[in-house]
Amino acid sequence: MYFLVLTWIILFKMQFSFHSLVGVRNFNLIPFHRSMIVNGKIDIKEIIYNVIVFIPFGIYICMINNKWSLLNKILPIASVSFIYEVLQFVFAIGASDITDFIGNTFGGIIGIAIYFLISKLFKSNQKMNKILNIIALIITILIIIFLSFLIIVNL
Repeated sequence: MYFLVLTWIILFKMQFSFHSLVGVRNFNLIPFHRSMIVNGKIDIKEIIYNVIVFIPFGIYICMINNKWSLLNKILPIASVSFIYEVLQFVFAIGASDITDFIGNTFGGIIGIAIYFLISKLFKSNQKMNKILNIIALIITILIIIFLSFLIIVNL
């Protein structure tokens, strides 16, 4: 469910119609360049959103296998972010930007750090994972309700 929502957010820009997507095929390799300036002003919201949306990814990676090295946890996060940026370019459904890649990967690293900090509060990783699964289930249900509401409103 997380990947469906992530794909909808990143690739489809939370749109319900393919016609609403901007047909842009742009690739920016200069970090914090174009994505920071909108209408002549610094716009950091998009970077913050990219960080936030990948935080759960870092937590989920740790829940899957917390024994992996830090690099083995970061690699799938960075790979998925890279794939999203390439898909945006290939299908011309958004600007591919190194800043997005950096923000997404950083968000995943924050998720890994959050999992690490939470794990220090619990003596049992099994108990912690159960609690995190319950929280994830509740958030998933809320997201499904929210998306259903958006779909109904946009019909």
